[in-house]
Amino acid sequence: MKTIFSGIQPSGIPTIGNYIGAMKQFVQLQEEYECFFCIVDEHAITVPQDRIKLRQQILQLASLYLAVGIDPDKATIFIQSEVAAHAEAAWIVQCNTSLGELERMTQFKDKSQKTGAASVSAGLLTYPPLMVADIILYNTNLVPVGDDQKQHLELTRDFVERFNSRYAAKNQELLVLPEVKIPEKNAGGRIMSLQDPTKKMSKSDTNTKGFISMLDEPNIIRKKIRSAVTDSSGKIEYDVENKPGVSNLLVIYSSLTDLTIDEIVAKYKDSGYAEFKNDLAEVVVATLEPIQERYKELLTSEELQSILDLGAMEAAKVADKTLRKMKNAVGLGRKPRR
Repeated sequence: MKTIFSGIQPSGIPTIGNYIGAMKQFVQLQEEYECFFCIVDEHAITVPQDRIKLRQQILQLASLYLAVGIDPDKATIFIQSEVAAHAEAAWIVQCNTSLGELERMTQFKDKSQKTGAASVSAGLLTYPPLMVADIILYNTNLVPVGDDQKQHLELTRDFVERFNSRYAAKNQELLVLPEVKIPEKNAGGRIMSLQDPTKKMSKSDTNTKGFISMLDEPNIIRKKIRSAVTDSSGKIEYDVENKPGVSNLLVIYSSLTDLTIDEIVAKYKDSGYAEFKNDLAEVVVATLEPIQERYKELLTSEELQSILDLGAMEAAKVADKTLRKMKNAVGLGRKPRR
């Protein structure tokens, strides 16, 4: 069985974009792959965090992982900082990655250009090696990501090829070379803002009408979808270039139902935007309500704590084994004794 690794930062309540593009896929993937789903809290501290709020968000995200249908008997759910191998492996990755490679990473380039490199934390520059470590520690074959994360997977693949070439014995493979797994077109890989459909939906958007949180109440969801930007034609059709707002709503609708985009377009060919938006709102509400109920049950439960304890132990077994291989390859510590 091939292995999948994926992680989400506990930087706020996920949006329906996160749900459609990642978490919903996780539920399907756990049936076909050995899955490691990580709450990457070490990545979250590349920017200042309130420690109480961060710890609450970690538990919220873990509860949502379970509430959407991830089964701890089929997948390993754990918190990154509770598996020490991540930080250790990241240092080895950093020492085998050039400064030029890191400075080319889009997030660092964008932020340093906007605010100046002097104001950006070193962690923002070096977090991609931590992401590389996250992936390679679990002998990952496939990493499900959106288009905006492809650059990090390229860095991971470059590192693995370099590390194996430099340290592995002839015809041996120290680290597994991962492949990127991007959702199929129109499968919700990139859900856009409800207010600016040219930008990705983000939980950090200052305009709260632009995103739907997975914990939004039904009436809030209905209001946000009713106010979603469309256009003046009144015609429901899929055309990303000319009708990005309507196209985005169609992708959301299709991703949360068994209907294709073509079937939805045919269903509403004689309807206006109001009816279409009202029906979409009910689809979103019906999807999120049972998730929210289960989330509330889990958040303060001993069940959640036990699942995370076990997840950390199971993840550490795999990660520590890979870390030992990496340390031995570069010559850290004493030579392993038989």
